[in-house]
This record gives sequence, C-alpha cells and structure tokens, in this order.
Amino acid sequence: MSLSTCMNFSSAQQVTPKPQRYEISARASEIDPRVQSHPEINYLLETAGGRPADIQNAIVDTSVPQRGKLVIWLMSHNRGLFDRLADYGLHAIQVQYARSWFSICCKEKPVGPHCRGNIRLEAATGQDFSDEVSIPKPDGMMERAYQFVKWLQRSNPEGNWGQFLNSDQTGLNWEKVIVSGSSHGSTTAARFAKYVKVSRVVALCGPRDQYQAWQALPSATPANRYFGFSHVLDGGWKADHYCRSWELLGMNQFGPIVNVDTAKPPYQNTRRLITDFDVGGNEKRAHSSVQPGSSAFKNKDGKFMHEAVWRYLYTHPADVVGPAVPADSDCEKNQQQ
Repeated sequence: MSLSTCMNFSSAQQVTPKPQRYEISARASEIDPRVQSHPEINYLLETAGGRPADIQNAIVDTSVPQRGKLVIWLMSHNRGLFDRLADYGLHAIQVQYARSWFSICCKEKPVGPHCRGNIRLEAATGQDFSDEVSIPKPDGMMERAYQFVKWLQRSNPEGNWGQFLNSDQTGLNWEKVIVSGSSHGSTTAARFAKYVKVSRVVALCGPRDQYQAWQALPSATPANRYFGFSHVLDGGWKADHYCRSWELLGMNQFGPIVNVDTAKPPYQNTRRLITDFDVGGNEKRAHSSVQPGSSAFKNKDGKFMHEAVWRYLYTHPADVVGPAVPADSDCEKNQQQ
C-alpha cells in the first residue's frame, strides 16, 4: 500500500493538511482477505514471477472544486486519464476484479445472445448470472469497489471518500458513481448500468458485444446518462458494432453522431462522439486512440487534441441533451453469427 503524499503530525495534534492531490495504491488482497485467484479464467492475484497483479489505484485532488462523483475505471490503470479526472474535481478508482474471462468463455459459434452479457454482469456484481463462470461476491467489481472505498475512507480521510458510501455503509451510493472503461471495460460498464442505476457511463472505444441482446434490455440507468467516444477506423465500426450498441442503448434519442475534430463543445449536447484523425490506417491504434496515451491525437508539439472531449464525456450535465434523431437504416442491428 502506498500514499504519494506525506502526512505531518505535531506532538500535540494532527496538522490539517493543505489541499493537495492524493494518489493511492493498494492490493485488493490486502484490503480484503476473502479475494482469490480464478485460474480457470486466467485471473490471478500474482504473476507467474510472483509480482502482485491485484494492485488498485485511486486519485483525488482536494485543491480543486469537488463534484461529488466517483469514477470507477474497469480496465488497467491509465495515469493520464486519472490525472485529468482529478483535475475535473472527480474522485477516481481503478479496481481489479475477475474480468479475464473474455478470451476463454462464450467462444462457441453461434454464441448465445446473453452469454457474454451474463458473464459481464456476474463479473461486475459477484452474483450468479452465468453458468459459464463462478465469480463470488468478493471478486466482483461491486464488492471490490466498496471495500476499496471503505479502506480509502480510513487511510485517506482527507479525500472524503466516505461520501460515496450508502446511508447504512453497506455498499456504495451508485447514483454518485460514474462507471467507465475502454473496450472490454466500457462494455461491462454499460452492461452493469443496465442492472444498477448509476450517475453516468463513459464508454471509450465501446461498447460493442456483437451478437448479444443485452443492449436492448430495460435499463436501470436512464439512456441520457450513456456517453460514447470511438474512432471511425476502429474495427468496431466496420461491422456496425458500435452504431448498433449505441442505438440499442437509446443514445440516438439525445443527438446525432458528432465528429469532434470538426466541432466544438458542447458537441450539440450529443452522447455519440467520433474522431477520424489520421492513424495511418492502423486499426489497433484507432481502437486505443480515444483515451490519453501514446496512440491519442496530438499536435506537432505533443499536445493532446481531445482534452475538451474527455472533459465533456465525464462532466457534461446529463440532463442537457441534444435533439432526438432517427435510427440509422444503414446500421445493422439484427446481427447473427
């Protein structure tokens, strides 16, 4: 466990710390001894070389105005993104949970219409939604996030993490939570939000889950709270996977697809954002280009060109929406394997 800031104490009393940025990391297995490896889906608490594989990360900056929202990131830690979330006045955590099933399960052809969706929901909740896996509560995203926030409230009270616990302290207050991820993580975030009402979903290069039916299920989270951003050369566009998910989720009710490279904030208040900047025809770069990192759009001086887009995705008022537009007749929604 580590804190990147030092706490100073006088002999008489604790010194009230100045507003500052806190970056915190801890192993899930040290926070909660119930967690375990799941080798059957290649989810391990340690690498083959004995290095920890369950380190979780958190950030908050108390020197900026706080928004009272917690972002839960469902992929590997992205330091560049977390720096920006803290700048926006958001709390953020990255949790390790049993999510490595994707390359192992639901590989049959044709795959069942709820196979992947049910596993995603089990991995997120730790409840029995799928016969394909067995992921207990301590290894699901919900419990990992809850235990991490409880630990953060004790270890970093200056960060005011307790505001995200529910009234009886038995779980998180999910209506204060933004669930977010890229690719696989963005798809699980959207599936989870169908089941649990959250403050917002931010889906980077996603969601997709072609051949699955969960996107059209009734949603606990209102449709205006789903936000997506992807590159048009991402493979998810070639077979209509992104446009399909976005429309089945109802995102077209709140604005057209907007190219952020030819528009300015607030992008017609839409929920569907795309970019077409030059990635040299590299589909893999396109896929990872919509989050801070080496593949992102930069100018000749190395400045990120999508700063306004990321801020919009995480902070634009959810009740400010664009005009409804018809579904795209060229986007194939009835996909079969």
